[in-house]
Amino acid sequence: MTAASTIRMRFDIRRSGFAMQVQLDLPGRGVSALFGHSGSGKTTLLRAIAGLERHAGGYLEVNGQLWQDDAAGVFVPTHQRALGYVFQEASLFAHLSVQGNLDFARQRARAAGGDKVMAHAVALLGIGHLLERRPDGLSGGERQRVAIARAMLTAPQLLLMDEPLASLDGRRKDEVLPYLERVQAELAIPMLYVSHSTREVARLADHIVLLDGGRVVASGPVADTLVRPEVTRAMQDDAGALVDAVVESVDAVYGLLCLRAAGGAMYIAHTALAPGTRLRLRVLARDVSVTLLAQAGSSILNQLRATVVQMTPGNDPAHVMVLLDAGGTQLLARITRRSRDQLGLEVGMPVWAQVKAAALLSGG
Repeated sequence: MTAASTIRMRFDIRRSGFAMQVQLDLPGRGVSALFGHSGSGKTTLLRAIAGLERHAGGYLEVNGQLWQDDAAGVFVPTHQRALGYVFQEASLFAHLSVQGNLDFARQRARAAGGDKVMAHAVALLGIGHLLERRPDGLSGGERQRVAIARAMLTAPQLLLMDEPLASLDGRRKDEVLPYLERVQAELAIPMLYVSHSTREVARLADHIVLLDGGRVVASGPVADTLVRPEVTRAMQDDAGALVDAVVESVDAVYGLLCLRAAGGAMYIAHTALAPGTRLRLRVLARDVSVTLLAQAGSSILNQLRATVVQMTPGNDPAHVMVLLDAGGTQLLARITRRSRDQLGLEVGMPVWAQVKAAALLSGG
């Protein structure tokens, strides 16, 4: 990462009962997820980045722009930082329509190309039909989409999202996630996304930072970092790997897609995608089994040749986590220690990984 495409930060945060020391270089584009359990320091760090909290000795540089350097006496106040902030609650102005909320953000930013930017934000978030409504006439998912559009209209060089889906139920989350993916895909604005949901992180993030008790436990590209032992322990039952695949064909008779991944063909219970579509699959470790030989006459459709890369203790004495390399695709298998011993598994051993088609999670 070059200085011009990097978010560099250093914070030493101390308050009663909590201390946080963070030194990070994050990509200057794409989505970096700040992940961790409640109390790990995610929101505290986001507020420091926004300038809502000032902590002595802090340093923050966003793609070449210095926002804080206490050693040099530099501190740019929040209202002068080119950032958009989306909170758990949309916090829209109740007395204004959706259009009025968006106009307010655009006027404050005084950005060039206002009408064009407005039209793009409205189209990207799919809120054109909501412009005349007041916030109290919107669903939770609609309010968050408006809040995201409003943040975009402030001409930000950094988007901060503090668990924007936490207040929504599962249906509303599924409504908003595709729009967040569109924002991620179409805009060059870097996004810091706070979440404790592995599903959201796996679906949206390019880079992940795992926080625990105010410390950075792990930081790196999402696919590689999710399979690290310290991360799998933190994610417990949600531990798993990401698989990039392309839709090869559609089996409408059985309601399946045939996918092509680095390790071979895979099937998933899905039919709504056309051949050529790229997918990111989340494969949970609890849904992967290991055999020494390919299984004939099995109901499990997905069987991939793999090699044992690493074995680490699980979250309880009965289990181990096995990292597998299936032709360039990383998989995790959570199996019992007894199964490991009965199979005689060792690092470097060739095996077969089995995954039920019904267990594959498209896009997380």
